[in-house]
Amino acid sequence: MKTEILNKEVQNYINANLETDLHSLLLKKSPFSDVSMQEMVQQIKGKKVAQRKFPFLLKEDIVFPPNLNLEQASSQSTAEFKADNLNGKKFLDLTCGFGIDAYFLSQNFEEITLVEKNPELLDLVKHNWKILNKKATFVNENLEHFLAKNSESFDVIYLDPARRDSEKNKKFLLEDLSPNLLEIQDQLLEISSQIIIKLSPLIDISYLISVLKNVAKIQIIAVRNEVKELIVFLEKARKGDDVEISCINLESDDAEFAFQFKEEKTAVSAFSEPQQFLYIPNNAVLKSGAFNLVSQFFNGKKLHPNTHFYTSDKRIERFPGRILEINMIDSKHIRKGEKYNIISKNYPLSPDEIKKKYKILDGGNCYLIFTQTQNRKIILKSQ
Repeated sequence: MKTEILNKEVQNYINANLETDLHSLLLKKSPFSDVSMQEMVQQIKGKKVAQRKFPFLLKEDIVFPPNLNLEQASSQSTAEFKADNLNGKKFLDLTCGFGIDAYFLSQNFEEITLVEKNPELLDLVKHNWKILNKKATFVNENLEHFLAKNSESFDVIYLDPARRDSEKNKKFLLEDLSPNLLEIQDQLLEISSQIIIKLSPLIDISYLISVLKNVAKIQIIAVRNEVKELIVFLEKARKGDDVEISCINLESDDAEFAFQFKEEKTAVSAFSEPQQFLYIPNNAVLKSGAFNLVSQFFNGKKLHPNTHFYTSDKRIERFPGRILEINMIDSKHIRKGEKYNIISKNYPLSPDEIKKKYKILDGGNCYLIFTQTQNRKIILKSQ
């Protein structure tokens, strides 16, 4: 880590330019002979990311990594959620990265070991943890080499495999990640009772359950209805043959929705024309694929097999998603120039095409929902 970035004058310059246009800054010459303008702009970027993503790092002398590491790091809210009820004596993070997850997940452990193959990044984490008064054993090594030499056992092992290849292309299959989880899963289960793995939200849940061993639980974590992470828990002492799926939407009022994976296979949806209330599951629930189970569990009727909208004549409390009180309208009641929030699902026209056809604008407090039931295409308006 370049320690010159910590000089008081440099830090003052960085803090004084947090709101300055970064492109214009990059065109200027650095006022410091030993710190480039690019290096200072990177710290400004880091602080701005920290403001929205991990505010606990908004402390004096914290140093931020390159953009890719900032992008790949978990947010503070998802890290804190994953850390809930996690405790033990020995914690191992095999893919430390910028260390956000490790910082929170290891809070209730006595011994912490962080493995990171990038020496510059690990030095930066070591510096930041000293500022945060957090202790750990830092290991600059490829995780495969670490595992080959390791003779210890750990209560929890955490991994966040790299999801890009050497050419920065995104990868999703487990055998394409680094490390290859399929090759090391047996080795991990030999030295820990619980393995926690962070994966892309795009990965298929059925695929995960079919190729990983001892899967006990999968968490689908969204933040304000954007699915951010898929967390897999492998447990050595796993009992039974089913997997618990939990759908969480952080920074919202949505209740957590949890079920056993095999329940969806036997669940049956009921269908209906629109009733008084319309329910739109949040994106974590939609990612889970529990479309029939949602109907059965909440006693809500689906509008159509391919439209994951539900309806009821009495309000369903604690539904994990949006609840709208609706009525069905005819298109002739849509007036030119009116403002609506447009939703189009299982309908021939896109939202942009709908706005153009009916000459309506985005915005306002009401929704227009264009969809179909088993019998017909319909337009619903929120009250």
